[in-house]
Amino acid sequence: MINPWGVDTSIMKSVLRKNAVAYLFLSPWLIGLLALSVIPMGASLYFSFTEYDMFSSPQWIGLENYSGMIEDPKYLKSIEVTLTYVLFSVPLQLSFALGVSVLLNRGLRGLKIYRATYYVPSLFGGSVAVALLWRQLFGGEGLVNKFLASIGIEGANWISSPDTAIYTLIILAVWQFGSPMLIFLAGLKGIPNELYEAANIDGAGKLKQFFSITLPMLTPIILFNLIMQIIGAFQAFTPAYIVSGGEGGPLDSTLFYTLYLYQKAFAHFQMGYASAMAWALLIMIAIVTAVIFASSKKWVFYQE
Repeated sequence: MINPWGVDTSIMKSVLRKNAVAYLFLSPWLIGLLALSVIPMGASLYFSFTEYDMFSSPQWIGLENYSGMIEDPKYLKSIEVTLTYVLFSVPLQLSFALGVSVLLNRGLRGLKIYRATYYVPSLFGGSVAVALLWRQLFGGEGLVNKFLASIGIEGANWISSPDTAIYTLIILAVWQFGSPMLIFLAGLKGIPNELYEAANIDGAGKLKQFFSITLPMLTPIILFNLIMQIIGAFQAFTPAYIVSGGEGGPLDSTLFYTLYLYQKAFAHFQMGYASAMAWALLIMIAIVTAVIFASSKKWVFYQE
């Protein structure tokens, strides 16, 4: 049967039936997306313009939460601590991951065992158990100080000192280099051997080959890992919460942005302020990501 627009209705019914089946199978994901992402994000955006304590109705206050953040010294301190963490942990983690991946790419025996061993910390690094272990390692009577004492060096209470507390968390982040390492290793496998053979013929050494071939060919992978690790570092929460006991460490030296957001939301019940902080964090991450993408035109090289 042909409708007035010249389309076979049987074909239309068949297409609609297939689409209905597809949407039926997609419905659990769509419901989850709406219930767990879209609706909560919309609600948090609304709450960010209100004074809301979860026990009474939200009161519209406009941009007061956002303007109040600029005048909040603890908020500014949380940005400083988070930026310090990101600027140190991400480059160190990626450098370490790249170095290990280059070593593993040389065809070592038991490569699968090495890959699994180095990847395990990435699986458990963000867990409460590992954060507790880290707290014990760097405590006043921890294993680190015992090792230093065995070689005649007096240790410190690394976690309780405002000068060193943040660096214990940076070391923990660097220790979780397994995920970017595997991505780098996959990228190294994709570099054509002909390039290295031509470089050998020209007399280029291993160091020259690394900076002239390996590194430029890996720049798309470096860009991907850089973006992912920066986003993850900005959202780091569990290590700071556990190691500092949820207080942000001595003199707020480990008061991560997400930790302060948690304190405002669930300790002080300032849900409107916390929602504004969440959206400010989203904007900061978006700006950093956009800057990196814009600069990538000058340092990322693609094979074609």
